[in-house]
Amino acid sequence: MIDGVLLDMDGTLVDAFPPIIRALNQTFSEYGLAQMSAHDIKRHTGRGDCSMTALFGAQKAEATRRFLEIHDEDYLQRITPLEGAEALLLWLKNMHIPCAIVTSKSQERAEAQLNILGWSHLLQAVVGKTAERVGKPDPAPLLLACDMLSIKPAETIFMLGDGVADMKGAKRAGCSALGLCDAFSAEELTQVGADHCFNSLTEVNIWLKKIH
Repeated sequence: MIDGVLLDMDGTLVDAFPPIIRALNQTFSEYGLAQMSAHDIKRHTGRGDCSMTALFGAQKAEATRRFLEIHDEDYLQRITPLEGAEALLLWLKNMHIPCAIVTSKSQERAEAQLNILGWSHLLQAVVGKTAERVGKPDPAPLLLACDMLSIKPAETIFMLGDGVADMKGAKRAGCSALGLCDAFSAEELTQVGADHCFNSLTEVNIWLKKIH
């Protein structure tokens, strides 16, 4: 049986990278730094919580503010659900499987995206970044999500994500890690803790149906 499913958001359920890529590259330009490809930005964000520190060093705080100013100009208009995302969420709800979002996006932005997509009613909890919360790969946000769902971290709790930080966070929290391959290969995700890897959300849904 599946006792619960935790889901990353960007790159896992939605393609929210276009505004991220545009905003980050414009910020690079304003700070005199080289541009990054879309693929490299996906990989960078997938590694976890200190990406802006690694990119901007001592200028992290002001660069982050500028990045968010640019990002927020149009991010709600440029969100595309990934194929199979809504079907997966509907199945989880119909099966009464506790389900929560665990994202490195801010709490406010995550909730806004879910409202625009019309998915808020399909989830029992949303754990995004706040000033008080650390991000993945720290297990704290996953443990908070489990607490909000009234479930205990275990191998029957699955964390689905597309990044290295998702896999590491799952293992540190004591959950099973499901990797969705895009910016990172199955081999890369397995090396950092993925128990199973998939090429699409449809594959994920089929596999979950088999084991439930």
